[in-house]
Amino acid sequence: MAGRVDGKVAVVTGGASGLGAESARRLAREGAAVVVTDLAEEAGRAVADEIVAAGGRAAFMAQDVTEEARWTEVVDTTLQRFGRLDVLVNSAGIGEGGQPILEATLDAWRRTIGINLEGTFLGVKAVAPTMAAAGRGSIINLSSILGKVGMPGTAAYCASKGGVLMLTKAVALELAPLGVRVNSVHPGFIETPMVLNTFRRSENENEMRDNIVSRHAMGRLGVPREIADAIVFLASDESSFMTGAEMVVDGGYTAA
Repeated sequence: MAGRVDGKVAVVTGGASGLGAESARRLAREGAAVVVTDLAEEAGRAVADEIVAAGGRAAFMAQDVTEEARWTEVVDTTLQRFGRLDVLVNSAGIGEGGQPILEATLDAWRRTIGINLEGTFLGVKAVAPTMAAAGRGSIINLSSILGKVGMPGTAAYCASKGGVLMLTKAVALELAPLGVRVNSVHPGFIETPMVLNTFRRSENENEMRDNIVSRHAMGRLGVPREIADAIVFLASDESSFMTGAEMVVDGGYTAA
């Protein structure tokens, strides 16, 4: 049976771990060729090798998403290797320990905005010409529930992910006439290294985890597969009438 994204070619940033890695695996299992990018070269290459070992098509490229020139190289290499570019998953991001606004530093603010928001902008800008020329494409930007609701001590993260949400909507309106769809995904708290490390850095790991879990109506954290499934849907033609949309996958966190 043909997969849901059979024949498509996807670039997945932040693909060495967490949501990026699981999204790369799921897209490959559904028939896409995947270019995995990340700063963590050993782990990123391992994800690509795992996909190839399972019979899929994949390649790895080291990438700092804040470097515009590297984005050009990623797009050019993808086209040379696989002949087309249909999907971009902007998954690279950081959520390093939040700071109360009275203690926040400009350097920490700029680092979070640079990777989470500017990196997403550069990715959209890099792939849009190729997708527009082909008259097709799906750009999937990883935002967060914290791009929709606030949380104390996370001003930079909330601002970056709220920016991703509105960047997505603005670009979706521009690219829709050219056949390119742009949507955002807003995960709740998911069992990823980034979230688990946040718990570990807290003064009381178990108390923080229990508090976060209690905010999800379903009474648990999500798992990476549940976000990857949403990404496969947005990458596929099943979502052909969706653009500028916010796909919230949060176990009911924002329902209250």
